Amino acid sequence: MDPSLQSIAGSNGGIPTPAANTPTPSTTGSDAGEDQKQNLAQVINTIDKTLGLLHQLHLTVSSFNLASQLPLLQRLNAVVTELDTMQKLADNCNIQVPMEVINLIDDGKNPDEFTRDVLNSCITRNQITKGKTDAFKSLRKHLLEELEQTFPDEVEAYREIRSSSAAESKRMAQAQGILSNGDVKVKTEH
Repeated sequence: MDPSLQSIAGSNGGIPTPAANTPTPSTTGSDAGEDQKQNLAQVINTIDKTLGLLHQLHLTVSSFNLASQLPLLQRLNAVVTELDTMQKLADNCNIQVPMEVINLIDDGKNPDEFTRDVLNSCITRNQITKGKTDAFKSLRKHLLEELEQTFPDEVEAYREIRSSSAAESKRMAQAQGILSNGDVKVKTEH
């Protein structure tokens, strides 16, 4: 038997024991993120076991004879039990997979293509937005230069109002714990 399948098969011929596959609730009261990681690890482990059991089932079916009927039934029961365990564990995992990824997998394509396309799309939109922002900054600068030549006193008053308003906004943001880019500061608890 393949060494990677020996740990799956165990000493009971590949039939999982209920105690080994029953999901156990976290009793440590630990961080929710840790629980999610643990639940995901358990689901991945169950998927690996199910794949091993399906491989064993395939081998049993491909060389089926009357004498192998009992092992076939045992392996079928083991697959059903493992799928039930997988479903119970998956209920504790909150993972959302975009339908586009599911469709790509159904079409036999690599889901990394979806990730690459999404990132390329984000980069393209970011470059377009940056170009628009730079164009508005350039327009503002050009307008201020033209206004300063035509209306120097009014532009000076505008700049004073603008700087005092910016200073007031900065003080209020610091008092409320907001960063200069509009994000809120997150206080870390140790």
